[in-house]
Amino acid sequence: MALRPPPLRVWVWTAATLALVVVATLLWRGSSVAATDSTTAPAPEALPGTPSGDLAQAWSVDTGVPLPPGVVEGGRVVVPSADGVTALDPATGEEAWHYRRADAALCGLSASNGLVVAVFRAGDRCDEALALTATTGVRAWTRNLSLRGDATIAGTDQVVLASSDTGIVVIDPVGDNVRWRSAAEPGCALVDTAVGSAGVAVLQRCDGTAAVQLRLFDSFSGQARWTRDLTVADGSDVRLAGVDRLVDVVAGDALLVHRPDDGAQLQELALPAATDGGAEGDPVLQGGVGDVALVWARGTLSALDGTTGAQLWQVPALGLPTASAVGKGEVGRAGVWVPESGSLVLRDPATGAETARVAVEDALEPGGRAAVVGPVLVYALPDRVAGWS
Repeated sequence: MALRPPPLRVWVWTAATLALVVVATLLWRGSSVAATDSTTAPAPEALPGTPSGDLAQAWSVDTGVPLPPGVVEGGRVVVPSADGVTALDPATGEEAWHYRRADAALCGLSASNGLVVAVFRAGDRCDEALALTATTGVRAWTRNLSLRGDATIAGTDQVVLASSDTGIVVIDPVGDNVRWRSAAEPGCALVDTAVGSAGVAVLQRCDGTAAVQLRLFDSFSGQARWTRDLTVADGSDVRLAGVDRLVDVVAGDALLVHRPDDGAQLQELALPAATDGGAEGDPVLQGGVGDVALVWARGTLSALDGTTGAQLWQVPALGLPTASAVGKGEVGRAGVWVPESGSLVLRDPATGAETARVAVEDALEPGGRAAVVGPVLVYALPDRVAGWS
C-alpha cells in the first residue's frame, strides 16, 4: 500500500513553525539577553575585626573608566568597566560576580542601599538602567530611561543623580522610579552638579552675567530650596566640593562654605597651599560623619562643624575617609580612619584626637578615598582601587 503524502495544511504548519524558530533565534541573537554576560555569588560573610598590625597591599586593579566616590557596598568592592561592572572580594581582590554587556557601553554607576545601579548606552542616549544586589549580583530591577549620551551618574543614600549641562534627573535606587527632573533655566548651562546628605546642588552660568548661580534642591521632592549668586574672579575655576552636611564650592584658592537650609555663606576658607606640584585645579573631596563635614584638599584633611562651618581640626592626610571608613575609638565613640603618610589613623571626628594607628606598607598615592571593611583598607583613586590587609 503506497504511503500518501501529508495534507497541504501540515506542510504549511511545518513551514510556519520553522520560520518562527528561525525568527526567534535571530531576535535572541540580536537581543540584550544574548549580549549579556553575568554571574552571581552567595552573599559574603562579614569580615570581623578592625585594621591592625602592619597593613600590606594584597591586590590592585586598574580601571579604564572613573571610579564612583563610593566603591564599597554590601561587603563588596564595586569596580566599573567600559562594558559593565565587577564586584570583588575586599580581602583578596578576587571576582565575586560580574555583569557585562557586549551591545552597550556603561554611562556610569552608583552604589548605595545595598544596590549597584548601572546606566548603559546602546546608541546615542543613556537609555537603560538596572539595579544589581551588591552582595550577590542578582538583578533587582530594570527600567528604560532617556538621558543624554554624555550624562554622568552619581549617588548617595536613597538617591541616584544623572546630570548633563542641560539638566538633572533623580532616580530612586530602591523603587526604580524617576522621582523628578529639572532642566537648566533658559539661557543657562549647568557647569557642575553634586549630591549628598544635604540635597542635590547645581552650579550654573547664564548668558549675559558673570555671576555663577548655586542652587540646592530637595533630593526627594525636587523642590528648589534656594538660589545664591556667587561673585568670583574672572577665569577662576569654580566647582562643587560636595554636599555632605554643608554645601561647599571651590572658587580658585578658596572654599566657600554654605549653610544647607538657606544657602547663607558661613565661611570663606583659604585652601591649603599647593604641595608636591599641586595646583588650583587639583581635586577637592568632601564627605561627612555625624555632624561634621570632612574636606580633603592638597594634602590636608579639614573637619568643619556642620552647623557653623567653623574649622574643628586639620591634619596632613593623603585622602578622604568615606562613610565606610567609620570605626570605634578607644572611648567607644565613632571615629574615622584617616589615610596618612605611612599610616592609617583612627581619629575622633569632633576633635581630631588620635585613638588608634596602624602602619601601612607601600605608599598610598594622594587624592584617594579610604574605606574600611573589617580589617581591610580599600583605597580608591580615580582610575585604580587596591586593598591592604
